[in-house]
Amino acid sequence: MMPAARESLLDAAYTALARRPWSAVRMVDVAAVAGVSRQTLYNEFGSKEGLARALVRREADAFLAGVERALATHADPRERLAAIAEWTTSAARGNALVRAMLTGCWSERLPSPTLTAVPSASAVPAQRRADGALPSPADFVALVRDRAVAALAGPGTTRSDAFELARSCELVVRLSLSCVAAPPPGEGGVKGLVRTALSPPHRALGAPA
Repeated sequence: MMPAARESLLDAAYTALARRPWSAVRMVDVAAVAGVSRQTLYNEFGSKEGLARALVRREADAFLAGVERALATHADPRERLAAIAEWTTSAARGNALVRAMLTGCWSERLPSPTLTAVPSASAVPAQRRADGALPSPADFVALVRDRAVAALAGPGTTRSDAFELARSCELVVRLSLSCVAAPPPGEGGVKGLVRTALSPPHRALGAPA
């Protein structure tokens, strides 16, 4: 199956999930919306569990791609981290699967695939990847932190600065996740909280030594 057809099936599954609990989503309906046979759907994903894993993997990848975009939005390191925080909270608000992945709180409406890898006999490379381990909340903290460190560390970054930079990046990620559970009050939102948390900035974030 072409990647576009697989995406159409995942889009159909995501739309169905927005309208009804995952337990009520039927494979035959997902296939019909995507314009393929039910057998084609099973050939691609193997099972409803396989479809759920593929959907979760896609949303995880989309969230991390958004992190990369946020890191490219500003020149100032603090503003780049603030952009990550804003993206994290907005993505969680707009996507129930992202919120569940970031917090570990899976409601009864959602699929709840095991995060560990499952045996896969799929001939579809994308499905074999989906059948691999899925990221936990702790994995997301590390993934976002490491992407931020890689983007912000310069050629002159010392070992000490790299350590402090990693601490600052992880602080921002964890602050973002706290705002997913409890939105910040007042003006400024999560960006304001991040700016406050990073002020005065450490030299690793561009402040003078």
